[in-house]
Amino acid sequence: SLSPTPVAVFSALGTTRAAAGGLANQWKIDHDLNIELARAAKAAGVKTFVFISSGGTRGMLSSGVPYSKMKNGVEDAVKELDFEHGIILKPGVILGEREQSRTAESLFQSFTHGLGRISGAAKDFLGQDADVIAKAAVRAAKLAEEGKAPGKYWVVEASDIIRLGKTEWKDAEKVAA
Repeated sequence: SLSPTPVAVFSALGTTRAAAGGLANQWKIDHDLNIELARAAKAAGVKTFVFISSGGTRGMLSSGVPYSKMKNGVEDAVKELDFEHGIILKPGVILGEREQSRTAESLFQSFTHGLGRISGAAKDFLGQDADVIAKAAVRAAKLAEEGKAPGKYWVVEASDIIRLGKTEWKDAEKVAA
């Protein structure tokens, strides 16, 4: 066990079906490993669990999609574990550098970045930069710790990721400086 107990645990564990060698192995990482981590955090007395999930997994057409089932299963488990604060971030496409380049993803990232030159809001709706998502996760956990989360279970969608990870992050940096 860890001493002192962490106040928050963050999980962004995930892979692709191709990198995992198939759906069964991806499920073990994206679903099972995240739930094991959440259970271990709960058992250790962690107050806040933050899970980086994925946008669009709760839509009408997503119920039969294995990827959506994986993400939704983890989200449901986090809620059922009844942390003092369960925070789920649901970004669009995660933009940024990758260890391994994937053609379709690279094309979509290029499209999204190009769209951002025309309309930053459109880019922010479709995808968010990895560092902005990370900052939003930290900011959300901090707000929860301060008693300022909107609820015990908080789903942070793309627009709130941008607000927490860009706008409020910059404001907090100004105050700290």
